[in-house]
Amino acid sequence: MSTIAFEDLTPGRIIPLGEVAVDRVEMLAFAERFDPQPFHLDEEAGKRSVLGGLAASGWFTASLWMRQYVDHVLADSTSQGSPGGRELSWLAPVFADDVLTCELEVISSRVSRSRPGLGLVEIVGRATRDGEVVYRLTFTGIFTTRG
Repeated sequence: MSTIAFEDLTPGRIIPLGEVAVDRVEMLAFAERFDPQPFHLDEEAGKRSVLGGLAASGWFTASLWMRQYVDHVLADSTSQGSPGGRELSWLAPVFADDVLTCELEVISSRVSRSRPGLGLVEIVGRATRDGEVVYRLTFTGIFTTRG
């Protein structure tokens, strides 16, 4: 039986997802494959950009947060996926060797009207660097109930 179910995800609950270090090699490999913009691949291009240096792709940052979410919540939960979200914000550039602290906050939850064995949980995910929010997303997770 999974440890985390719908009933555990109550509004106001904050779940720490741990820290993750931004690895330069992984950051560059991701950019080369999925987001090959110059400021994600070249130090000088990054310095000339509004980002101020070689910066991680926002999608890489999102992937780092997602891995923490899977490791600390989803892998031992009744998760049934997500129908999507309403916010995705990259609030500050992320650089190699940054250490991001990840967390999630449950902002609302309700049992599905059409499928009572499922609960819908609205979540705000955040990644911070030295207390500054660099990434934020708001989405809905679907979890089965224990009942």
